[in-house]
Amino acid sequence: MNFARKRNQMVKEQIESRGIKNHRLLEAFRKVPRHLFIEEALQDQAYEDYPLPIGDGQTISQPYMVALMIDALQPTKNEKILEIGTGSGYQTALLAELAEEVYSIERLPSLAHRAISILNRMEYYNVTVKIGDGTFGWPEKAPFEGIIVSAGAPEIPEILKGQLAPGGRLVIPVGNQSIQSLIRVTHTSRGFKTENLGGCTFVKLIGHYGWRNHG
Repeated sequence: MNFARKRNQMVKEQIESRGIKNHRLLEAFRKVPRHLFIEEALQDQAYEDYPLPIGDGQTISQPYMVALMIDALQPTKNEKILEIGTGSGYQTALLAELAEEVYSIERLPSLAHRAISILNRMEYYNVTVKIGDGTFGWPEKAPFEGIIVSAGAPEIPEILKGQLAPGGRLVIPVGNQSIQSLIRVTHTSRGFKTENLGGCTFVKLIGHYGWRNHG
């Protein structure tokens, strides 16, 4: 199977055609081999326009949704980014291509260890992954220029807003357990600016400031 050809086709037909124009982001999508983050039995579907299971009831998101969230985050090469929900490690790798440092938290040990193994094999040495409750953020490494949350929350955790650097952006799906809105919070000189970027559907954000506290 020609994965490189399928990857370029994915970028052109699923991402670029839907309005994502950020050149660095598109190049990262062309470079990072999505199929390596998916079980071998599903690799022939790696570049299709839908999410795929990665185990433990979790998914690797539809490529366009990953692109939309990273585009909303607007990471630059000199920035420090926090990712909540490492999952397969695919989005982590894309962020590693775009930012100076990436800190990622995964609550499920099996997913974390698999992602770490893949990221190390691919020599992403600017990534640090830890196992834990991502809803607390990573206070010891704060502040962050960007925080990206790969699961749906019932509300925006204030603790994460508090870990944003001035000018920093938080991108997070917020809503009920079946459908959310993609929200961007920007730390401005006048406080926090909140934007609704449209509807989305993610697995639940489980943790102290996520769904575990909400029944």
